[in-house]
Amino acid sequence: MLVVFRFGGLMIYGPVFGSPSVPLRVKVMLSFLLGVAVYPLLTHVHPTGDAPLQLELWSLAPMVATELMIGMIIGYVASIPMTAVQTGGLVMGQQMGLGFARFFNPAIDDEADIVGQLLFFMALVGFLMIGGHEAMILAVMHSFQHVPLGGFVPDQSLLDLLSGLLLAAFELALRVSAPLLAIIFLESIAMGFVSKTVPQLNILSLGFPLRILAGFAIIALGLVVIDEVVMDSVDFVLQLLFEWIDGAGTTVR
Repeated sequence: MLVVFRFGGLMIYGPVFGSPSVPLRVKVMLSFLLGVAVYPLLTHVHPTGDAPLQLELWSLAPMVATELMIGMIIGYVASIPMTAVQTGGLVMGQQMGLGFARFFNPAIDDEADIVGQLLFFMALVGFLMIGGHEAMILAVMHSFQHVPLGGFVPDQSLLDLLSGLLLAAFELALRVSAPLLAIIFLESIAMGFVSKTVPQLNILSLGFPLRILAGFAIIALGLVVIDEVVMDSVDFVLQLLFEWIDGAGTTVR
């Protein structure tokens, strides 16, 4: 049961697995099937540590919460690059004048920005193409070798990992949106000069379409660079995830 709950945490925040578009029954069934399939493989790695588990009723709930936390951490860490790209797209859409062009996205159960969702789905496709969903499942399986069932203790290393990844995600969002922000900045200065030299020209009717066209042109020209930056970030995050799992074994009870 604890093995199933560790995979169940992955179904809460993990990319694709944690999407609201996936029915809850499918998530529960997938967690159960993965747990049943993986459990026979754990007999040689001592998944419960040196001491046997004490499965009294009063101690079972904290163990379940701990196992869910491990899966949730793995899924959340893996989703950080996609969230960073979406944030960068949100900034780009705001500067292009598409802030009011929002729609309800059932995949996230909330309103979404056009450019942000475009980059998010592109990053998600790249995540799947490089086998990110398989890496998440392998990370959970790998965690049993270093973190026994019911033996995880959150420590300073977890806080350092999450804070460092959030800072890296903010940097990734700026790197994705920086070229467009620079072009929009230059376009705003140019339109300001035009409005002063040719006051008869309607800047509002000319400036907004020009800004949108320039923005989409920069996005189209920079897709190759954006893809390379995002894929490097995803690979880096997955490497840090496995390194954290290896180091978490030193903090177990």
